[in-house]
Amino acid sequence: MTRYRIAVHITPRRGILDPQGKAVADALHTLGFTALREVHVGRYIVLELDAADQSTAEQSARDMCERLLANPVTEDFEVATVEAA
Repeated sequence: MTRYRIAVHITPRRGILDPQGKAVADALHTLGFTALREVHVGRYIVLELDAADQSTAEQSARDMCERLLANPVTEDFEVATVEAA
């Protein structure tokens, strides 16, 4: 078994109300960042787990996101990196 470190990004789905993202966008516009169009505020989760190989580690992370970490109705997730720890 090898220990893997996996980074996951979870963000609100497009079209879903994101009040925190709206507040950040409004504040940035107030500060003069007028070119900004949208802000989506999400979560960044780092998982460390033991697995036989990189593919198994990534699939375990995806299963965790689908079953608990991300709300399938309102959020999307992306496994950003999978690397041996």
